[in-house]
Order: sequence, then structure tokens, then C-alpha cells
Amino acid sequence: MKPLTEADIRSSFVNATPDELAQLPIPGLHEMLWDEREFLGWRDPQAARRGYIVSWIDERPVGIVVRSASGSLRAGIAAMCSFCHSPQPATQVRLFSAARAGESGRNGNTIGSYICEDLGCSMLIRTAPPHLNPPATIAMRGEALLQRVQNFTADVAKTA
Repeated sequence: MKPLTEADIRSSFVNATPDELAQLPIPGLHEMLWDEREFLGWRDPQAARRGYIVSWIDERPVGIVVRSASGSLRAGIAAMCSFCHSPQPATQVRLFSAARAGESGRNGNTIGSYICEDLGCSMLIRTAPPHLNPPATIAMRGEALLQRVQNFTADVAKTA
């Protein structure tokens, strides 16, 4: 992923309200390992159900605000993130919804997907030992992850 500045992030959101933008917490950008990320995803420490996803689409950053469902999947079963396709305990996957951009979103139109609760898909695809997760596999999973994130983001950004 190309590095992002705070200004890049703040100007990228297509479905944020003015209040959400004013309260937008920025993660520690100086700590980011940009070459080990397909997108930037983080949760809001002040608003437990809110999260943010920013990815590069057509050479510009596009950000979306997402909200997690209040309930979680039933403990004791497995679930799969629709972004990274990593199977994991159901308590670590959450339904997130995003208001569509523009008037459609202001009228309550949303879309949703099951995503890793911490929005840390980029790290998750890299967690297996190297002999089980060679660089070629990571690259392939990363490309697929980025495509799914970009597709979801583009769908949120559609105004009609």
C-alpha cells in the first residue's frame, strides 16, 4: 500500500458525515508498515461500533466509515471474513455495514459484509509460519484481499 498522510485520510471519505469527520481518530501513521498492508483499517477507540477503511483506488485514496453490528455470531462456530477469506472463530468476525455515499446513504441505504472484527486482514494473511505461507502465497492472498476491499469500497461509493 502507498503511504497515506493525515490529510489524505481526512479528505478520502465518501460516506462520512461532517460530525464523523470532525471526530475522526487518526491511527499512528509513523508506525505503519505500509508495504505489509493492502488497506488501512482501524476501529474508533471512542465509538466502539465505528471503524474506518481506506484503500487506494485509481491512484487516489478512498475511505469509508463502517459500523459493526451490536451482536456477534454465536460462539463455538467458525466464520470466514469476506475480505481476507481467513477462517477463524465466529467471535472474531463481525457484520459491518456502510452507508452508501451521497443522497442514497443519507436516505438510509447501506451495504454490509462480514469482516475481521479488528479490520486487521492485512496482518492476518501474514501470520502463518513462513514455511506454510511463502511470499508467493502472501502476494496472491494480498492481491485478492485488495480486490475485495476495493470492490466493497466502490460499491459504497456509488451514489446511484
